[in-house]
Amino acid sequence: MQDGRAPRIKNRAPAAIQITAEQLLREAQERQETAFRAPKQRVEDFEELHEYRGRKRKEFEERIRRTRGSIKEWLQYANWEASQNEFARSRSIFERALDVDPRSIQLWLSYTEMELKSRNVQHARNLFDRAVTLLPRVDQLWYKYVYLEELLQNVPGARQVFERWMQWEPDDKAWQAYIKLEERYQELDRASVIYERWVAVRPEPRVWVKWGKFEEDRGRLDKAREVFQTALEFYGDDEEQVEKAQAVFGAFAKMETRLKEYERARVIYKFALSRIPRSKSAGLYASYTKFEKQHGTRNTLESTVLGKRRIQYEEELAHDGRNYDVWFDYARLEEGAYRDLKEEGATHDETDAAAARVREVYERAVAQVPPGGEKRHWRRYIFLWLDYALFEEIETKDYVRARQIYQTAVRLVPHKQFTFAKLWLMFAKFELRRLDLPAARKILGTAIGMCPKEALFKGYIDLEIELREFDRARTLYEKYLEFDPANSPAWIKFAELESQLQDFARTRAIFELATSQSPLTMPELLWKAYIDFEIEEGEREAARALYERLIALSGHVKVWISYAMFEAEPIPIPRAEREEEEEEEEEEEERKMVPGDPALARQVFERAYKDLKNKGLKNERVALLEVWKTFEDTHGTPEEAAKVEGMKPIVSKRRHVDQETGQMVEDWDMVFADDERESNPTSFKFLQMAHAWKQSQAQSGASGGSTVLSGFTAASSASTARKDDDATSDVASSGDESE
Repeated sequence: MQDGRAPRIKNRAPAAIQITAEQLLREAQERQETAFRAPKQRVEDFEELHEYRGRKRKEFEERIRRTRGSIKEWLQYANWEASQNEFARSRSIFERALDVDPRSIQLWLSYTEMELKSRNVQHARNLFDRAVTLLPRVDQLWYKYVYLEELLQNVPGARQVFERWMQWEPDDKAWQAYIKLEERYQELDRASVIYERWVAVRPEPRVWVKWGKFEEDRGRLDKAREVFQTALEFYGDDEEQVEKAQAVFGAFAKMETRLKEYERARVIYKFALSRIPRSKSAGLYASYTKFEKQHGTRNTLESTVLGKRRIQYEEELAHDGRNYDVWFDYARLEEGAYRDLKEEGATHDETDAAAARVREVYERAVAQVPPGGEKRHWRRYIFLWLDYALFEEIETKDYVRARQIYQTAVRLVPHKQFTFAKLWLMFAKFELRRLDLPAARKILGTAIGMCPKEALFKGYIDLEIELREFDRARTLYEKYLEFDPANSPAWIKFAELESQLQDFARTRAIFELATSQSPLTMPELLWKAYIDFEIEEGEREAARALYERLIALSGHVKVWISYAMFEAEPIPIPRAEREEEEEEEEEEEERKMVPGDPALARQVFERAYKDLKNKGLKNERVALLEVWKTFEDTHGTPEEAAKVEGMKPIVSKRRHVDQETGQMVEDWDMVFADDERESNPTSFKFLQMAHAWKQSQAQSGASGGSTVLSGFTAASSASTARKDDDATSDVASSGDESE
């Protein structure tokens, strides 16, 4: 224990007598000392009573002397005297206490309670009168005083107390208590007068509403209307005052609705809503919407819903003024309201007001210019200008204003940083619809000169082509290609235009000029268009020359396949022969075609195979052989098809030494028959015989005969290659020897 270690327990066996937790708690409770209790005293005669009272009074006086400001001690002393039926002494003590603290509410209440318990009612009245005179702002004293008078059935006295109280202009609960008193005794006219005095003291909306509801409940409808009208006259037409009086308007309208005076209610709602900002009258709008749903027509309901949506949009825009999606919805809402008014045959003033609302929304929207100079911030914003201009052009027919909108939008966009082709094109098309072609051309010319862009060139060219101004279209294509000479689709469109105009020499010249450009975006599209043009013209030699040039440039497997299929497929006869035949024949017949040459196509396939083989492109060779096999199935003989089938590779496992790790690794590779024949003729001969024997065994099992197949039969899947274990190992070993 002294060195800080726990004591060693020698005997760990359980004790014979176990002590429970309940026993421990019981013993602790029993051993506690009892608290001191004062002994009970019994008074046997008046002498002992007198002695007891004297001793208690002495104790109370001593405590009061020590703590004169403690109201608790005074109350205990006074209540003890009252319990001894010494009311005179108790009053004396209360009066002494009031001299110490005359504003103690607890002291006054205890004093009056003592008098009431002893049934000294007049004393209690006098005390309440003194208390409310000294503390007129303490409502609890007034309530006790009024309750006492009413309890004694002294209603005039209670009314007199209330009148004294009302002179101090207490809070609303006091006025309501006075009114409730008059209602309990059916003095409704007196209650109405009290309401009038209450409104004069506190002209608040809720007081007016309570008064109007009171008059309605007692059946004085004219008086109720007079109350509400007086309230509205009191608040006037000022926006701020009308906003405060929303509760009065709502209660007035609901009363008229209950009385089935729907037109009166509608006029009240509209009067209030026309003078209160929409963002501050959500509650009144909700009541009006509910009213119109129940008692209104379709038109009035729609106008109410419009007002509610306007409030919603205004709240969202107050939170984020650059939320252009909300501006779009807001503008569409106002445009829809404008169209509905026009369809319903509204007056000219109403339609002008609706158009002014639409313009106001658009003007506020376009005033929210995006910050910064990034185009992504302007993409949504610019459509606000476009929609604004379309509204003025289509709906209001105000073409001068629409032109001004387009001009303002064009001046606003920073064209040196970015531009919007749609804005320029729509401006030009607007001028075109106004039959001002020079202005439209001037707009597009300015756009191209200021900020050339592909969409601007395309739109301007399409415009000139629609107007059949082909010379202008040619000039624009030239400018377009000077701006972007690597644009293959632009060259193709230019050539197609010349082809449609039957100027084939210019078409070929454009294609030749285009193919000489370097670099080009998507040159394969340009070459394909050039070749398709020559094929359509029936110029097989020219198309063949183009294929040869393209192969020399790229040598891609798709070009070889397209070249081969071109040689095999028929093409139209040359255009010169077609025109001569059309002049001779009056009736239109089927288009004559020049048949293809499968032999030339086969030669192209062979050239392609050799070229890809020399380049070592195995996957491309497989793709070529697949198309070649399909071609031979259609145009060739079974022997030719079998020959191509024999050229297909097998998937084989090859072992080689990894240059980085120096270890032997295995890879799957495609082995072509001709490659193997050239590199390992002995292994190839053995492999050829093995495959022939295997296929002969398979056919003999199926037909009962034995046929020896010549040639190298390829397996096109890896699973077949895995089954040919012997052949695969031979090929792999030959590959190792070649390495």
